[in-house]
Amino acid sequence: MGLFLIGILGLSCLSTSIFKQQNQALAQQYIQTIKHRNLVIDLGNGSKTNAQLTYPAIGKGPFPGVLLISGSGGTDKNGTLGFVHKNGPKPLTPYLQIAQYLSERGFAVLRYDKRGIGANFTINQNVWGNATINDLIQDADKALAVLALQPEVNPNNVTILSHSEGTIIAPRVAIDNPTKVKNIVLMGAMAQNVRELGYFQAIYLPLLYGEKVLDHNHDGLLSVSEATKNPVFSSMVGNLTLVLKQNITSITNGSTTQQLNPQYNTNKDVYISINNELKPKLVEQFNSLSVVRPGEKCNLLRPLPCPIWIKSHYALESTLNIIGNVPPATSILILQGENDTQTPLQQAFLLQQKLTDKRHPDHTLITYPNLGHQFYPSSQWSTGLGPYEQYVLADLYTWLEAHSGLSHSYVTPTTMIGANTSSLNTNTTFSSSSSKR
Repeated sequence: MGLFLIGILGLSCLSTSIFKQQNQALAQQYIQTIKHRNLVIDLGNGSKTNAQLTYPAIGKGPFPGVLLISGSGGTDKNGTLGFVHKNGPKPLTPYLQIAQYLSERGFAVLRYDKRGIGANFTINQNVWGNATINDLIQDADKALAVLALQPEVNPNNVTILSHSEGTIIAPRVAIDNPTKVKNIVLMGAMAQNVRELGYFQAIYLPLLYGEKVLDHNHDGLLSVSEATKNPVFSSMVGNLTLVLKQNITSITNGSTTQQLNPQYNTNKDVYISINNELKPKLVEQFNSLSVVRPGEKCNLLRPLPCPIWIKSHYALESTLNIIGNVPPATSILILQGENDTQTPLQQAFLLQQKLTDKRHPDHTLITYPNLGHQFYPSSQWSTGLGPYEQYVLADLYTWLEAHSGLSHSYVTPTTMIGANTSSLNTNTTFSSSSSKR
């Protein structure tokens, strides 16, 4: 567009018509393509939560419905990542992005705040702090019923679209509602129990990072100073000096030296042993997650998850064990970033293998190189934050379009255009490359 405008600046006789066309193009950006309606969902026992339905501004409904179930944490219906400041930049809202994308293309999408969660991370302590995974599953059941009652929604054509923790909930809701759920979509899927995934995130990954990146001499030791200043490592373990109860003890020759608390410094120097000092402390810290301390409040600024929520997850049977119970008539799509550090790629492979073993007739896995848990470019060590990549949303829509009766066949996901494949069949794994964009 920039080159085009430069090229016509000297053509005064065409300027009027060109600028009229340009203004028309700009005006089109403000044409309403979706509508929305705010709702309140009664969760029972006096708890209610806010929700919003988005749907196409034009077109003959009722439309295929989509229920969006969010990931872990105190998540609002938009999936807002960060506080909303009056004059500051707007935070990312990935679930709103999905809802708008799909509603512009023919779907009615319902999103809802998690129980006890209000706008801009306000919380009801009694509701949020005591929430269990079973509460969240029941909330999703109620939201599904509300979605099916909306006049804009075809109750016989509903998809449950889930992310992260939501991928634990979606299969269970589909199993509980075999005649109501036509499709489920699992984005950043969790196959194992939260205990196993938590161990991966809190212990295995930081130890691996220490071994591969910070242990320059390959002697099993890390420099306390370097590890503390490393932003990736700090994002994994927190403040290392606090984790290991480090003391600043002495000043020698005018310089300050750092000495670990003797309790965690068996080798008597400013290095820590990955296996003998760091690992035991990370294990201790991880085991404390599920300890419920009397009077302790669980809020959104607390660095660790709510203990009651954690304990309920530990008692839950893994999704891997129940995924085979999803009705054969319910189609399944799994989307996974290959650099996902929260729900690693192997989780999706486990689900794919179980569905194949159970001979589920219609399930598909698409993986994305270089994308992380938020479906945004990420390294193998940390999650990048940004809007969902457009080609991921295009793949999602293409699959939903075919599996919701809006088109007759599902031939090839957009990310596979130009690749050496003829079609995207069921029971097939594909790796989609962003370099093809």
